[in-house]
Formats: sequence, structure tokens, C-alpha cells
Amino acid sequence: MSPPLEPSASLRNSLVRPTRLWLLPLLAGALPFVATLLAFSNSVAEGYFPWCNPLLDGCVSISRAARHGLSNYLFRALLLPAAVFQWFVWLLCAAWLRSIGNPPTRWIRVLPVLGLGAAAFLILYGTFLGTEGAWYRWMRRFGIIFYFGFTCILMLIVSDAVRRAKLPMVRYRHAAAVLLTLCMTLPLLGLVNILAPLVLNNAAAVDAFENSTEWWGGLIFTVFFVSLAELWRGTGFAADLRCSVN
Repeated sequence: MSPPLEPSASLRNSLVRPTRLWLLPLLAGALPFVATLLAFSNSVAEGYFPWCNPLLDGCVSISRAARHGLSNYLFRALLLPAAVFQWFVWLLCAAWLRSIGNPPTRWIRVLPVLGLGAAAFLILYGTFLGTEGAWYRWMRRFGIIFYFGFTCILMLIVSDAVRRAKLPMVRYRHAAAVLLTLCMTLPLLGLVNILAPLVLNNAAAVDAFENSTEWWGGLIFTVFFVSLAELWRGTGFAADLRCSVN
């Protein structure tokens, strides 16, 4: 019986495929954005509320836009995989930051753990969105508050590490400034939310303002992940997928 043929050098090389990873943060940011737009548009079409500009008018919260009917299914169908993509992004961020010159600090090592927490709370929020009852309402609020908090911390860690890396090209240094600006904007939104009842005249105005800041916060998350995707693409962050031939 003849021994198995050894693969040629060209075949062995063909079995190694460098995979660009920048699509992961792109999907992690784009899927929630698309899910929200689809849910909002479908809810308007089904008559749950009239068309408006939620970024400016604060006419409806993201949760209300995705709470009913087909909108709820569309929203959850995209949001839940997005949570998994976001965890992969935070998991791989540690390796990417080391690849651009950051030492493995304590904060960088904790990225995967915090990322898993953020993804778990986003899944908790998405799973119970559209359900009724005080307990489920508490679970949704609990999920979204901790998701926002964990993600804000993760963004700050990554942005600071990118700033310290001193990437050579000017556009990458500008990208680091953009990431830090986005991180600083999120707590400012939270602060003005707290102060809003002291300035606005009635409960309806306060509610509208809180709805607007929720949409702005979601948009900031999207811009952050898309900016991170551009940094991963520009720095050539990739992984090799290998297949061994016996």
C-alpha cells in the first residue's frame, strides 16, 4: 500500500488564509444601528406612533420603537448576534492593542471579562424586550444600564491605549482623538440627563429629552465600533486560519 502523498509547498501555503478581522467591529456597530432603524420604521408603518426624528424630538425611546409586533422580532434577530460580535471585538482588542505596541497591562487583560459582561447584559435586555410585567421591566432596565456602563468603560480603556500607542500615521492619531471624544461624550449625556429635571418644565419634556439622549448614546456606540473597524483595517490586524493535511 502506497504511503500518503505529502502536500506540496504551494498546497501547504494555500491552506493558510490571513483573515482580516475589521469586519467584526463593523458588524458589532452596524447591526444594532440597522436593527433600530428597521424597528422604528416598521413601528411607524404599523401605526404604533407617528413618524418623527427621535434624535431631535425625543418622541420615542429605542425600547418602545422595538417593543411591538414584527419590530420586536426584527430588532432581537439583529441585536442578539450583535452582542456576540461585540464580545469577540473586546476579546480580540487585547491582541490588537499588543500588536500596535501596547504592553499587556492589567486594564488590557481585563477587556475580555468586561466585554463578556457587556454582551451578557445586552442579551438580557434584548431577550426580555417586548415582555410585560414589573419583573421583566426591571430585567430590561437592569440589562441596558449595565450594558451601557460596561461598554463605556471598555471604550475608555481602548481609547486610552490607542492614544498611548502613538500610531505613526496622522490619520490614526486623529482616530484616537475621535475615540476619546466619543468616550467623554457618553458621561456628559448621562450628566445632562440627571440635570434635565432641574431645567425642563414638565415631565413630558424630561421624558423626551431622555429619549433623545438614549438615541444619541446608541449612535455614539455605533460610531465607536465603526471607527475601531477602520483602525483594525488600517493597521492590518488579521488572523491566520490554518488547515493541517495529514
